[in-house]
Amino acid sequence: MNFVLIGVNHKSAPLAVRERLAISPARLQEATQSLLGVPCVREGMVLSTCNRVEFLTYQEPVQADLLEFIQNYFAVDMTALRPYLYEYRASEAIRHLFRVAASLDSLVVGEPQILGQVKESYTVARSVGAVNSNLEPLLQRSFTVARKVRNQTSIGVSAVSIASVAVDLARKIFGSLQGKTVLLVGAGKMGELAARSLAQQGASTIYLCNRTDERAEALAQKFSGQLAGNGPSLAQPVPYASLHEYAAMADIIVTSTGAETPIFNSTHAHAYAARRKQRPMFFIDIAVPRDVDPEINRVEGIFVYNIDDLQAVAVSNMANRAKEALDAEAIIRAEVHRYTERMQTLDAVPSIVALQQNLEEVRQNELRRVAPRLAGLSSEQLQAVEQVTRALVNKLQHAPIQAIKRAAREGDRETLAVIQTVLDMGSGPGLSENATAQPAQPGPVAQTSGATETTASIPFAPVKVDCPQ
Repeated sequence: MNFVLIGVNHKSAPLAVRERLAISPARLQEATQSLLGVPCVREGMVLSTCNRVEFLTYQEPVQADLLEFIQNYFAVDMTALRPYLYEYRASEAIRHLFRVAASLDSLVVGEPQILGQVKESYTVARSVGAVNSNLEPLLQRSFTVARKVRNQTSIGVSAVSIASVAVDLARKIFGSLQGKTVLLVGAGKMGELAARSLAQQGASTIYLCNRTDERAEALAQKFSGQLAGNGPSLAQPVPYASLHEYAAMADIIVTSTGAETPIFNSTHAHAYAARRKQRPMFFIDIAVPRDVDPEINRVEGIFVYNIDDLQAVAVSNMANRAKEALDAEAIIRAEVHRYTERMQTLDAVPSIVALQQNLEEVRQNELRRVAPRLAGLSSEQLQAVEQVTRALVNKLQHAPIQAIKRAAREGDRETLAVIQTVLDMGSGPGLSENATAQPAQPGPVAQTSGATETTASIPFAPVKVDCPQ
């Protein structure tokens, strides 16, 4: 299982680090292709959200320098970045992927958006040929596990999102959103979720602004009906060119764009403060990279909360879902064990095939050797000899096959090597990771051929190599 995953998330790294590594949707394909260009990386996927940036790879051999890749791709000082990175291999990488897809590793445990984000990354990776025979079944299984967790636990009941937590923070700040004016900047998925939560919390006026005015207009139309039920409410699209004019009128600005640099800075904040005449103003920035320059916090009367500030609000959500999270973790453990055992059993296939081939060749050779002495037997008697010798071989290979499977499940490469030597399998595919031997096809004695000599591959300690592309 040559899976290696490396990355940062909201638990391991502050926002300032995560936004330095953030990859926009427009760059995801190019980033995946760059990852695939790393020596020894045979398959790969890049996941970049507001709370994590991760690189999942399948390597042959497991010697790819992903740290060097990150350093070069992002032009970052690896010495400063290294303390924030985590790395998982083999079954631990599988476990981490399953937990991420099932939303157990999210800032808001149980939020459903992360599974969609993993699927989007998978689709991009697949489109550039970065997902094949190794990552394909693993990722498909992660989707199945995520659905299983959601179906068999209550972790997704009354699901909340980062956007809804942001709105909840706004409600806590003001006590109530009744009569408050909100500017929502960004009409993507996160913006849509925020708009729904704002409507449910009774915000009186919501201005919707997006770089693409048509998208803001569509979202405003979608939610105007919901807001109308709360009294004299309004969901109004505003042109992006008029962003700062409407920002000055807002009590709360929730922003979640994909901008590479801040769209609100200190100059803007001072202008807002002058127009608002002592009335406080709150920014809730749930974008990564940030939409709001943190220096704005220094402007009197204006307060900025970023996505890391939402963690305190999210903790209460986690407390309410502790039981469901424990049930979900139990499902994950069982699924990781099942998948790992399956993968390890597959690792044993080349050795089992080699054993079967060698024993079948011995049987056929012995039958050919005594063929003259069997010439006087009837067809029924010859068939009986065939059946007896085949049954004998099956009995002889049963114990070694079970030993091979047990050693594979336990990751015991030394025992596999000993079994290979004892059974004189040095000429078979054996433990070679790239063995492509096929099971021997039994047939009449006269149709067999001699053994073919190949070389077994025994694992050794990894060294720095130039991996063939």
